[in-house]
Amino acid sequence: MDEYQLSFMIVLIVVLGVAAQWLAWRFRFPAIVLLALAGLIIGPVTGWVSPREVFGEHMQSVVSLCVAIILFEGGLNLHFNELKVAASGVRRLVYLGAPLAWFFATLAAVFVGGLSWQVAAVFGAIMVVTGPTVIIPLLRQARLNRRTASYFKWEGIVNDPIGALLAVLILQFLVQTDQDSGWQAVVTGLSWALASGAFLGGAGGWLAGKAFRRGLVPEYLKSPVMLGLVLLVFVTSNLLQHEAGLLAVTVMGMVVGNMDLAGIQDMKRFKEYITVMLVAVVFVVLTADLQPEVLLGITWHGIALVAAILFLCRPATVFFATLGADMDNRDRAILGWIAPRGIVAAATAGVMGPRLQAAGYEGAESLLPLVFLVIFATILLHGSTIGWIARKLQLTSRNQDSILIVGASPWSVAFARKLKELGVRCLIADSSWHNLRRARLAGIDVFYGEILSDFAEESVEIGHVGTVLAATSNDAYNALVCMAIAPEVGRPNVFQLAMGDTQSDDDPRGVARPLRGRVAFGTDAVFEKLWRRHVRGWTFYSTRLSETYSYSDFLGDCPQDTMVILRQQADGKMVFFSPDVEIEPQA
Repeated sequence: MDEYQLSFMIVLIVVLGVAAQWLAWRFRFPAIVLLALAGLIIGPVTGWVSPREVFGEHMQSVVSLCVAIILFEGGLNLHFNELKVAASGVRRLVYLGAPLAWFFATLAAVFVGGLSWQVAAVFGAIMVVTGPTVIIPLLRQARLNRRTASYFKWEGIVNDPIGALLAVLILQFLVQTDQDSGWQAVVTGLSWALASGAFLGGAGGWLAGKAFRRGLVPEYLKSPVMLGLVLLVFVTSNLLQHEAGLLAVTVMGMVVGNMDLAGIQDMKRFKEYITVMLVAVVFVVLTADLQPEVLLGITWHGIALVAAILFLCRPATVFFATLGADMDNRDRAILGWIAPRGIVAAATAGVMGPRLQAAGYEGAESLLPLVFLVIFATILLHGSTIGWIARKLQLTSRNQDSILIVGASPWSVAFARKLKELGVRCLIADSSWHNLRRARLAGIDVFYGEILSDFAEESVEIGHVGTVLAATSNDAYNALVCMAIAPEVGRPNVFQLAMGDTQSDDDPRGVARPLRGRVAFGTDAVFEKLWRRHVRGWTFYSTRLSETYSYSDFLGDCPQDTMVILRQQADGKMVFFSPDVEIEPQA
């Protein structure tokens, strides 16, 4: 293969991975499904890309390093304060869920899939894995409430390395020549892996956090230094115990993410960008690497085994693991159905299958196709149903697609009241209880406190808000709110009131344009002007356009100085008018 072919394959993998993610966002479709389809098309179907030719014998090492970074980013987002609302259920899913999942999947593999006990035990361990590579995209799509999402995050991210570890240790037991010492080797290996991984990950995260706090690392090097430390901890842990590295980087991410470091959000954002790219690329690579004969090797036993995993093993695991736990039955129901497998399961099966075959175990050649069949079935079924089930069970975020108004002035309360009349969910946030009085009396949802606090992030679920309007009298604070919330909500959905005379780029008194939100309503919609108009009796009213009454007709009938502020689309979404984008409302 010449360098041009190699470059083409790498570029094609990256472009398809990113394109699949964008299409999934644009059409609200599960990204994992599109990534799998892209990999199948360029790999087994057309033969355009052969990952083994691109990466050679080092493909497994490359995938492992990518998974390590993905798991570290997942650990960064595991906050201990989430356990306030989900502690009991999370503990059960981690402590009891993993062994139960292994037990039930092993039984199903033997009695339904027809596998030998040895191969079934490895298959069962791989089924424990439900990692962040598939869970996080699904949570982003479904917009679950904070409590329900925390169950999926903690179970997936914590059990991910445990499942991979268990598979490795069972394989080591199977290849032991002295069967009497086999189980002792498994227990010793698991204990050593847990201890060494937790110690190295915890120590690495703590030392990195201390170094950052003391200013030993400059801002521009924090993310690169952290990335290097993650890979160092991963490799070191694997040297001590094979596959312990995944656990180590997960623990490291949890430690760093809960140290409340200054600038941690910038680091998380950097890692998130890398993770989005890695998830896309690795998933395309793994599916493209499938051989056609592997897919053709699936029998009806395999299909029956997948059905047993989906409809018997997972519900039984969740039921028995959470029996007696303080959990909502709706959470149990969705957890009993949603358990997609992804990159770690595929990578582990890719290593375990050949080693079992080399050891001479009957049916070992079926391990890889069975695992991929489970992966495809779960990402297709779970990815396409999680949103519908969450809505039916009323487990989506309360503030999904709502409008958050920061600043409870009289005119903003009147604006929220009008939005409520139009059937739009609205939330007003202010740090003054007195200012919120009008909103409370009007039956509008309110948040009392600082919108930029950790408490607000937990209770408001800002990431699920549809649009944000910073409408206080302080232009600089409005800009700060927009800058802080934009990464969660999306910059096109974050607005602030116009800044009047100081909004010119040349004015030394104004906030720099890259730090502001989009201008809401118009350049003359400054706080003081809106306040004066409200005091003088100006009101909000809505008009329905039609084929016979166009937007031009509406403008012609409006009184002088009327300010058109938003339009409601056919799907109910509100779109703010802004000088940044020209909008022509239609009937």
